[in-house]
Amino acid sequence: MNRPTVFIVDDDAGVRDSLAMLLELKGFRTRSFADAEAFRAEYRPDWPGCLVLDLRMPGMSGLELQAELARRGAPLPVIIITAHGDVATTRSALKGGAADFIEKPIDDEALVAAIAAALDRDARGRERAQAAAGAAERFARLTAREREVLALVADGRHNREIAVALGISPRTVEVYKARMMEKLQVRRVPDLVRLVLEQQR
Repeated sequence: MNRPTVFIVDDDAGVRDSLAMLLELKGFRTRSFADAEAFRAEYRPDWPGCLVLDLRMPGMSGLELQAELARRGAPLPVIIITAHGDVATTRSALKGGAADFIEKPIDDEALVAAIAAALDRDARGRERAQAAAGAAERFARLTAREREVLALVADGRHNREIAVALGISPRTVEVYKARMMEKLQVRRVPDLVRLVLEQQR
């Protein structure tokens, strides 16, 4: 399921159908579930998209599903919809990381705008995660000595200082730096330092 999908979880079949129809007319791909348990049983973290989630349902509530997804580290942005909004539940949903909170009867334009923003957020988050995973993979290729040189380069040390610290020649430091940059796919030392700082976040 590589194409972003709007997952709709609501125990009211009429709401599910009308939301799916509205969103598909707007060009979104949708998939509906009658309760939180059904969604939880099928959902995979690599599915891109966002979740439009009813707050109150028999069995597991929307907030409980949201909390479980957060515990599992699921990246899916959540938009809570409810006919029973109050300040406490709104705060709980937003504090739990909900992208938006929309009260029923749903304003179509507000929902479409919230979904577009959530899908954008999901896409950007997945791009960042992919870039970080790629960088981690490249760092794993470094030898122990290359890591030592890298740490000192990132610390702002010059070749001569690194050479003294490691008991090698400045020329050897240059060789290690060239190999590191090739493995990490960077061309300049500032890019190398930036990559190290990003990995440390």
